[in-house]
This record gives sequence, C-alpha cells and structure tokens, in this order.
Amino acid sequence: MDWKIELVAIPVTDVDRAKAFYEKIGFNADHDASPYDGIRYVQLTPPGSGCSIAVGTGITTAEPGSVVGMQMVVSSAEDAYQALLAAGVEATPVKDEGWGWFTYFADPDGNKWAVQQLEGYYS
Repeated sequence: MDWKIELVAIPVTDVDRAKAFYEKIGFNADHDASPYDGIRYVQLTPPGSGCSIAVGTGITTAEPGSVVGMQMVVSSAEDAYQALLAAGVEATPVKDEGWGWFTYFADPDGNKWAVQQLEGYYS
C-alpha cells in the first residue's frame, strides 16, 4: 500500500492575499470553493509537484504563520532564488547547508519555506 502526502494545510489570515502570493511565485490555483458557510478551500500546486497546499477559512485551527520547515526541491536553487526575487519575494541568498543548496522565504503571514537543490550536489 502506498501512503502519499498530497495536501498540506497552510494557515493564513487573508485567503485572497495568500492565493495571490502563491500564484505570484508560480503555484497553480487548482480549486477555490466555498462548499458551505464558514468554509473556503483554495488548493494550490507548485509546478511539477505531486503535493499541493491548501489555504482557506475553516480548514485548520493552526495559527497563521506557524508553519516552519515546508520544503520544496528544485533542480537549481539559484534559479529558484532569482525567480523569487523577480516576483518581489524576499529570499535568502543560496547557501550550502552540507546536504544541499538552500534558499529560504516566507509567505505574507510568516509561514517559512525552504527551497532545496540536491541535483548535482553529491556528484
């Protein structure tokens, strides 16, 4: 049996602001629905990913900005860093962490993301 992680809830204060932010950095908005009062569910997927995030209202009790350590893997950390800067996102310069190259950024609520390059690191 496969156990797949396919959706992670990211707590935010403003759903429209979060949706716009993630779209600005290249995530695709797959769904945006309010199936009943008190629920709004927005699913966003990074390009090429089998896992999506969900932002919304009524989908998590976690505090906005409390996520630390969400991680995406890319073929080029430098290209990712440059794309984040071009989108107006504050990101850290690429750093060799000893197990890959990383750049870090946060969404408007302060949820913290790591972007890791493994490809070419161990060759």
